[in-house]
Amino acid sequence: MKDFWNQRYRGDEFFYGTAPNAFLAAQAHLLRPGQSVLAVADGEGRNGVWLARQGLDVTAIDFSPVAVEKARKLADQNGVTVRHETGDLFAWNWPEDCFDIVVAIFIQFVGPEQRRVLHGYMKKALRPGGLLILQGYRPKQLEYKTGGPSSAENLYTAEVLREEFSGMEILHLAEHDDEVCEGEGHRGRSALVDLVARKRN
Repeated sequence: MKDFWNQRYRGDEFFYGTAPNAFLAAQAHLLRPGQSVLAVADGEGRNGVWLARQGLDVTAIDFSPVAVEKARKLADQNGVTVRHETGDLFAWNWPEDCFDIVVAIFIQFVGPEQRRVLHGYMKKALRPGGLLILQGYRPKQLEYKTGGPSSAENLYTAEVLREEFSGMEILHLAEHDDEVCEGEGHRGRSALVDLVARKRN
């Protein structure tokens, strides 16, 4: 799988563009300068760099060395500091009660069993009162074919997210279709689901 992502990220172009995910950017009112944030599977860095530009203390992890190198360059170009880590999310030493915010945008590269494990790690990493900001594709995305995984089991529904984050306070959970324009990788009508949840104290 690493070879697949390294190949996707090769070259000078940014496969998903350099602008932040629109749903993430719409949550700017929840962010405060100095907060610590973890950007999960941040790829070429568009979201991590945007978060750093908002004054946040950003850690970004991805398992593609090619993507991480491009993310470092993007951070330099934007004059911001991001703590980049290269590693497998299932082998990474996830900290506990460490981050004010965890951001997970289109991280749908595993099936239900591994997804539940990953979501557990993300909840563990949040401080009490911390926020999870997540966006993903719904099964209808297989009809649109405008980005995302080709396996239905990797996709989310609001019901699945409500169940898997049931221990958190759900602040926002919505399914919707919208136009997405994120580089070559995500472009066109898309079936989306958005989540903002707070870890209980």
